[in-house]
Amino acid sequence: MKVFDERDDVLLRRAAKGDEAAYALRMTGSPWAAEEIVQDVFMTLIRQPKKYDAGKGEVGAFLFGITRYRVMKHLERSPRELPLDPQSDSGMTNEPVDLLTPAFWAERRERIEQVRDAVLSLPAEFREAVVLCELEELSYEEAAQKSGCPIGTIRSRLHRGRALLMARLELLRDVPRRASAGD
Repeated sequence: MKVFDERDDVLLRRAAKGDEAAYALRMTGSPWAAEEIVQDVFMTLIRQPKKYDAGKGEVGAFLFGITRYRVMKHLERSPRELPLDPQSDSGMTNEPVDLLTPAFWAERRERIEQVRDAVLSLPAEFREAVVLCELEELSYEEAAQKSGCPIGTIRSRLHRGRALLMARLELLRDVPRRASAGD
């Protein structure tokens, strides 16, 4: 059995803290599905440790690869079923607390939900590029490696994904807002 080097150990700790879970949640939009996928990934490693070949890469890349595969299979079977957990946002802002009214918070939650829905409505390949580059803040190179495609493909998908998001969010801007407490 291979003794993990320090980098693999760091990657396993990060994975245990939820790196794969964060990716799975952002791609599926479902806390339940993300939990099931990540549990399945780690059970694969526990039940079949010989599937990991140190000669092919690091443990973190192996785990992410399995996670990505399981997420894509989930999306094929049940696209856009459940929204992201609205309580996952921290709700923090830099504005003074006395200016924050219930109407402000309601509108903010609504905007956050609209952005989540817009991301979840993207086709899987564009959503993955947006999640990896924008939400996970990976470089193009890292995103290309994780998704198994050339850097140019990631750039193209990210560009297209951003354009689709902008178009969807622009449509929301044209929708009249509800009356606020200050009107």
